[in-house]
Amino acid sequence: MAAYIIRRVFGAVLLLLVVSAVTFAIFFLVPRLGGQTADQLATQYVGKDANPESIAAVKQNLGLDQPIAVQYWDYIKGLVVGADYKFGPEATHCGAPCFGYSFKSHVEVWPQLTERIPVSFSLAIGAAVIWVITGVTIGVISALRKGSPIDRISMFIALAGVSLPIFFTGQLLNAIFVYEVPVWDSIEYVPFIENPADWAWHLILPWVSLAFLFSALYARLTRAGMLETMGEDYIRTARAKGLKETTVVTKHGLRAALTPIVTIFGMDFGTLVGTAVLTETVFSLQGIGAYAVQSIKDNDLPIVMGVTLVAAFFIVFCNLVVDLVYAAIDPRVRYS
Repeated sequence: MAAYIIRRVFGAVLLLLVVSAVTFAIFFLVPRLGGQTADQLATQYVGKDANPESIAAVKQNLGLDQPIAVQYWDYIKGLVVGADYKFGPEATHCGAPCFGYSFKSHVEVWPQLTERIPVSFSLAIGAAVIWVITGVTIGVISALRKGSPIDRISMFIALAGVSLPIFFTGQLLNAIFVYEVPVWDSIEYVPFIENPADWAWHLILPWVSLAFLFSALYARLTRAGMLETMGEDYIRTARAKGLKETTVVTKHGLRAALTPIVTIFGMDFGTLVGTAVLTETVFSLQGIGAYAVQSIKDNDLPIVMGVTLVAAFFIVFCNLVVDLVYAAIDPRVRYS
């Protein structure tokens, strides 16, 4: 098991390096191949009052006049140990992980990201708990009651949930429960450490609107997996041995059907932490997704790169956790 974990961790680190290299190439190599010069990129750091002297100073300070390989090495080194920048008479140290400074606000990118990560993570974790519990439960019940009114109604609701986009359900919930029937005065983020009750109360609507889509998908996947699993020979053997039906369903049937669910959950949760754009926008939550959209509008390259790498980290990390959970669910995975 230890060797399996070491292999997966090593693979995750290599994947993050590849992602960082590809991201860096997209933002620095591709524009250069398209004709953009180092002076044009340095001008974005200088601002409106750019002059040849300030552009040259910024270009030299940021290493934009260096080969791409050297720039990438400096960028990786900044992520690990930090970097020193000199935009004026005095040098400024950007602590690790250093994603650089915003073109627009001229402040460090990483502190701005850390302010928004709890918002996106809170949104993702609450919605994930709801959609996993409701989706898997509904899927199991529908599979065990195949063809019954419960099965038909559940799958109809699941189909509606998959079909309706988040911005529609979010706006609908917002219009009903904030404006028409003001159960909530407003939707805002309250830090968990300040008041856990207010934290949960103000995120219920975003959680429900986000979980409605995913729980519908998980219900359909769980139902399909359970229908396939419950028809296997080992399920009939377990019943023939006199095991309780709940034991047959949960220990033998559901456990085998959870493998694809775990895979999709790892991808969904990792992606959601970094890119919950629609939900954050609908409910005006200042998370990473909304931050990324605004930085793209402002053409703020350091922030876009920072958000991309943070989102990639969460996706890779969640996939690593999925690999470890696989090994716990099915020991055969350890030796594959």
